[in-house]
Amino acid sequence: MAGRAPSQARPPGFHRLRSRALADDLVRDARIASGELVLDLGAGDGALTRALGAVGARVLAVELDASNVETLRRRFAGRPLVEVVHGDATRVALPAEPFAVVSNLPFGVGTELLRRLLDPRAPLTRLDAIVEWGLAAKRAAVWPSTLLGCLWGAWFELSVARRIPRACFAPPPTVDAAVLRATRRPAPLVPAAEAAVYESFLRRGFDRDLPLERVLPRGLLRAVGHELGFDPRGHARDLDARQWAALYAAARPASRRRGGSAPARRSSSRP
Repeated sequence: MAGRAPSQARPPGFHRLRSRALADDLVRDARIASGELVLDLGAGDGALTRALGAVGARVLAVELDASNVETLRRRFAGRPLVEVVHGDATRVALPAEPFAVVSNLPFGVGTELLRRLLDPRAPLTRLDAIVEWGLAAKRAAVWPSTLLGCLWGAWFELSVARRIPRACFAPPPTVDAAVLRATRRPAPLVPAAEAAVYESFLRRGFDRDLPLERVLPRGLLRAVGHELGFDPRGHARDLDARQWAALYAAARPASRRRGGSAPARRSSSRP
């Protein structure tokens, strides 16, 4: 697992887990199997790496801070199932084989890391990631939905697995945290090859928070709205991930349904 050289000494927004027992509990909740490949991104002093190794996982512990890397390499020397990688988790290459993630993600790059990991082309099987409470609650919400929540929801089932109070960290952050869980769907709602096109379609709907009938064909909305269980006069936030995927399937040209693709529309709107 290789990557570019680290670009800074310390990841932004990193808060170390205080409790060894909590780290063990988080790994148990993630149901990691012996021999499974697991990434610990932003490994810090190795609280989750140790817990993952204890259940027999093959662990890639990625850490940016050089002093932490030295500590990790000393701590796990002689542990062949643990590999310590000195690198930036936002840049380091992801494994080509299926992998899971159990990580305490640096808060400052939480969304950036999730974008990488939840890209359907990455062979991620499931993820249990500690992130800011607001980030987890927003992306896993059924309503109001968000662009990223609906995008990732096409390939992963998203949920908030548990709340983690700020007192569990050193230094304590200004907000509580949560475990955001993502489990790959057995059958995707949208083909992975159409991810860019689908994101463009979602951006049309979420752009400027206008009623859907202002940004998508009214005939399409009226034809499928009641069948899919949404008000054609509603807003993008009123449709969940399954409804958006079904609306996209109804809207895409027949040629694309047979496996073709179309260039993604650029948009400056923010998710």
